[in-house]
Amino acid sequence: MTLADINQEKLATDADEIRAKYQELKAKNLNLNLTRGKPSAEQLSLSDELLALPGRGEYVAADGTDVRNYGNAKGIGDIRAIWADLLGLPVELVVAGDSSSLNIMFDLVSWAYIFGTNDSERPWAEEEHVKWICPVPGYDRHFTISEHFSFEMLTVPMTSDGPDMDAVRELARDPEVKGMWTVPVFSNPSGVTISEEVARELAQMDTGADDFRIVWDNAYAVHTLTDEFPPVHNVIRMAEEAGHPNRFWFMSSTSKITFAGSGVAFFASSPENLSWYLRHAGARGIGPNKVNQLAHARYFGDADGVRALMQKHAASLAPKFEAVEEILHERLDEYGVAEWTEPEGGYFVSLDVVDGTAARVVELAKNAGIALTGAGSSFPLREDPNNRNIRLAPSLPPVEELREAMHGVATCVLLAAAEKLTA
Repeated sequence: MTLADINQEKLATDADEIRAKYQELKAKNLNLNLTRGKPSAEQLSLSDELLALPGRGEYVAADGTDVRNYGNAKGIGDIRAIWADLLGLPVELVVAGDSSSLNIMFDLVSWAYIFGTNDSERPWAEEEHVKWICPVPGYDRHFTISEHFSFEMLTVPMTSDGPDMDAVRELARDPEVKGMWTVPVFSNPSGVTISEEVARELAQMDTGADDFRIVWDNAYAVHTLTDEFPPVHNVIRMAEEAGHPNRFWFMSSTSKITFAGSGVAFFASSPENLSWYLRHAGARGIGPNKVNQLAHARYFGDADGVRALMQKHAASLAPKFEAVEEILHERLDEYGVAEWTEPEGGYFVSLDVVDGTAARVVELAKNAGIALTGAGSSFPLREDPNNRNIRLAPSLPPVEELREAMHGVATCVLLAAAEKLTA
């Protein structure tokens, strides 16, 4: 968004009124938070039954495993079978771990860095230079991992059906490019779902590095806001058919399905990649929390049980996203000072404001008692070259608090644009 895009006459006419509304906003002494996509207390309470599972005397998995004891690095078959069905993957290609898929992603990158992957000539630490493709706007915790290892992060824009493949193909030819982040369903923060065509292109494209890896972080695979669940593409099979069987590291978890801090994470990949992973995981520990895995398996019952629970989440979340869209349209449409996504799932709304004003919007909101994710957070090193993108997270506050916060955000967007116009 540039000044040329906005209704400058309307903004100039209403500038004094906008400033007055901002002073009224500050006088309210608010304490509202839209920074992170946390489930609300209402959502977390949907799974309270899980706290009593698997129950006294209930500690034997379907295969006879005593889940109280050590062992079974792949996780119990009960929960792996449910998640394999949910994701449309063969159960033998799915590993169940502990609560955080981010931990598994960090492990994968760490072990590639220290030891090299099963396709590497040498550990990535011994490479002269390691580069990583980062679709933007994207997930800040992904970028934090690649930043932690001092990888050079190469940005590509997101389109309506996934990352810009012309840009991805060009970058992937470089043998120093070792990987790429993706959130394929209801991506963070734009809500874009990668199309089957783009998924196949990613599976089929030639790369300069034999050990090139795509982290396929399906964190929101079933996190719909509607009555429909999007298809989950079996990129592992696509890659195998294309002659690149080890390309994808496929992630998922129950983090925003049951309890965000104590769920089950999943890693799926080729047999060779899993063998490599389990060899290192076996040195790191003696198996995951199988009691928690059995509890989740008993709670869900099957894949349809997961989907039924997610419809309850949708009933809680959808009115919040509707409120965000309603208020942004009501307050900003006539000025033309912003654009935003209207996702059908996931946890975020991606808001683009007038170029050069995102950091000012966040500052104005903070001074009025509304915490927003920092400007640039959806870009590597937190550097948005246009200073335009803000990630909104509507999930945590009650609807009435959210509505008040969004009216405040809209006032801040208008004030920042008015300041820019008169600068």
